Amino acid sequence: MREPTPHPTARSALADLQRLLVCGAGLLLLLAVGLWWRGHPTGALLLAATVLSGHALALGVECALAAWVNREDTRRQGRGAVTPWTAWVRAWWREVLVAPRVFAWRQPFRWRLLPDTPAPMPGPGRAVVLIHGFVCNRGFWLPWLRALRERGLAYATVNLEPVFGSIDDYVPLVEGAVRRAERLGPDRPTLVCHSMGGLAARAWLVADPRNAARVARVVTIGSPHRGTWISRFSRVVNGRQMRVDGDWLGQLAERERAQRGELPYAGFVCWYADTDNIVFPAPTATLPGADNRLVPGAAHVDLAFQPRVMGESLAMLASAGNSPSERTVS
Repeated sequence: MREPTPHPTARSALADLQRLLVCGAGLLLLLAVGLWWRGHPTGALLLAATVLSGHALALGVECALAAWVNREDTRRQGRGAVTPWTAWVRAWWREVLVAPRVFAWRQPFRWRLLPDTPAPMPGPGRAVVLIHGFVCNRGFWLPWLRALRERGLAYATVNLEPVFGSIDDYVPLVEGAVRRAERLGPDRPTLVCHSMGGLAARAWLVADPRNAARVARVVTIGSPHRGTWISRFSRVVNGRQMRVDGDWLGQLAERERAQRGELPYAGFVCWYADTDNIVFPAPTATLPGADNRLVPGAAHVDLAFQPRVMGESLAMLASAGNSPSERTVS
């Protein structure tokens, strides 16, 4: 197999920023060592603990907020049992472990690893377009890229930048990735999206009425299709666009219905979790008429790498051809 060509985006501003943050954390740890050697063990331990476990505290606050909002929403809607606190603790701990691997290693330092597929792959299976979420880049998908390569599946990726720009501004980036994927095989590609990436995919679909016919399926993982409660605290453009019952999401849904009828999501598979610390209440990650699949006990980033999510999604991607029985976006 030929070596893949470099990603069309030569740089990632997010990777530059995250490298700077990681280096800053390293300097603070060196400062803690200096304090220890100068006879200030208490200050050294406090500084080191803050650097090494600050993200765990932030994730704990997010999980506590999400648990409260989900509980109130469940009781108000009368949907059944409230998720137990033990499930939230387990989800929090898994997120504590996975988040540094994504935000302090894969995205800042490894995002260029495993470039996009340059030419059609031999054998069955359709190409995949992977669209990451908020404050992420293509390095988020490294475990997926390895799995796709092992299965002989072609893929194209994006870096959604500017990081805090409008979701509408990402449409040309998605279009470019879809065009590259279309050149990788005869079958229509599948879109796999995490978090805000699902909204970028939907914005691309309505940008041109013909786009729905160009993809076989859209798989979203923890995408705030109907917004998320926590976005009320956001002051950036794409963060505000993800507000529950916000204007941008309402206009997007109206355009979808105008183009594809009252149930425009028949070709969507929506993975969601009852312990998502970013997209909550939990049902906001679902769409009416879609194949909505609940994964109990997973947090937001961890959800994308759950064995069931990856296993079942990769099985869909490996299915060759456009079966007459297969649901399509159009």
